[in-house]
Amino acid sequence: MDIVVYIFSGLFIVLTLALLFAWWRTRQPQLILLATTYGSGAALALLYMEWWPLLAAFALAWVLRLMGLDPVPPRKDERAR
Repeated sequence: MDIVVYIFSGLFIVLTLALLFAWWRTRQPQLILLATTYGSGAALALLYMEWWPLLAAFALAWVLRLMGLDPVPPRKDERAR
């Protein structure tokens, strides 16, 4: 079971880094919230070596998305830059 926690925590860390890079490019605060959620879930899962922090982080990320805190795509005129 430990290897599964390591694999999914690694995936969550990669997702956290991708979200932080996207935040650095766009400066949308929603990305920081999602990155913090996934990153803290991965850190807690590795710290406690349990699977439930990963599930809690995934559920909390979906709650944030359902509340409308999903990042919005850039407008067409912003893509032209």
